[in-house]
Amino acid sequence: MSWARRAGIAGVALGAVATTVATTVAIERLSVQRGLRRQARLELDATGPFGTLRGTPGTAFAEDGTELYYEIDERDEHPALEPPATVAEPAPRGRLAKLLRRPEAVRRRPTVVFSHGYCLAQDVWHFQRAALRGHYRAVYWDQRSHGRSERGRSQVERVEDVSIDQLGRDLKAVLDAAVPEGPVVLVGHSMGGMTVMAFAEQYPEYVAERVTGIALVGTSAGGLSDVTYGFPAPVIGLVRKAMPGMLRVIGARPELVERGRRAVGDLYSGVFRRLSFGEPRSIDPAVARFAERLIEAVPMDVVAEFYPAFHVHDKMAALGVLRGLENDLPVLVLAGERDEMTPAAHSERIAEELPAAELLLVPETGHLVLLEAPLVVNDALARLLARSIHPHEPAV
Repeated sequence: MSWARRAGIAGVALGAVATTVATTVAIERLSVQRGLRRQARLELDATGPFGTLRGTPGTAFAEDGTELYYEIDERDEHPALEPPATVAEPAPRGRLAKLLRRPEAVRRRPTVVFSHGYCLAQDVWHFQRAALRGHYRAVYWDQRSHGRSERGRSQVERVEDVSIDQLGRDLKAVLDAAVPEGPVVLVGHSMGGMTVMAFAEQYPEYVAERVTGIALVGTSAGGLSDVTYGFPAPVIGLVRKAMPGMLRVIGARPELVERGRRAVGDLYSGVFRRLSFGEPRSIDPAVARFAERLIEAVPMDVVAEFYPAFHVHDKMAALGVLRGLENDLPVLVLAGERDEMTPAAHSERIAEELPAAELLLVPETGHLVLLEAPLVVNDALARLLARSIHPHEPAV
């Protein structure tokens, strides 16, 4: 198929999606001129406090030599129980505050390891990091080809396509480097949740011996090829038909696609907010822009490189591993009720396979529920941590 025809098919597919969100974009154009919108984005980038929390940096090495960047927030010996509440660092409250005051919890807290989602980076955990900062030892890492981690070497050298199983092995490398001993709680959002499932399937002995809790946030155990992302079936059918050609174009000429993404910034922003948040018009503009900036930082050829892995992702067997440990292993399954990327039904399916897990569907929230409803997510994590500490030795 010629380049012109591939580009034409891609254009038709994108045009169909554009029609779906045209009303939102039109309203934006009526209210604010393009130049002012661009200036507003620049100001939000400059003044927003999100993603500014940093820890002690470290590097793990994947099996193919890829450098995986992580940061560690160490637990203070005597953390303040009520730090000042700011937009960047909300004070612990409710169940979390009570948990932090318990002497036995102080002595026996696990290390909490956070795995982020597709086209994001470790900074997406900003609100959770702010709440746990100083109270728990926590590790935040960037998946291969994302954030500050190196581009996947096996992908650059065309030795191996990205797979969810490979990401599970990457997580093992991070754990070996950053948490060589002591109990661990694994928290994964979207692709990060899939990474956790792949890890559990490949390393069941590690899970049985050291993992004391798991949180699966806005994720799926499989069946993503049937997701419509909230668009009409004919539109999705057209996009899926065009996708192989689009991916080849992106992989061969990523610089052209990047320029195209910048050129249609308003449309891109409208699509992004629709797919990320349950109530896109009510989300704090600074939070929305922060999330958008994370996604913009991922090169389009990386976006294309990872996409096929989701359509073959199937980790129902991994849930069997977790089910076998369920009486001793607390599990939280959480999702936004309006999630169009990994619909809430996928979380319900996971919970059906793990009857003892806590299932929490957050009303009026979307895929980035961890940014849209951080206090709800933080409180749910506090419950998980409370359940994870009692039978285990302290983390070192």
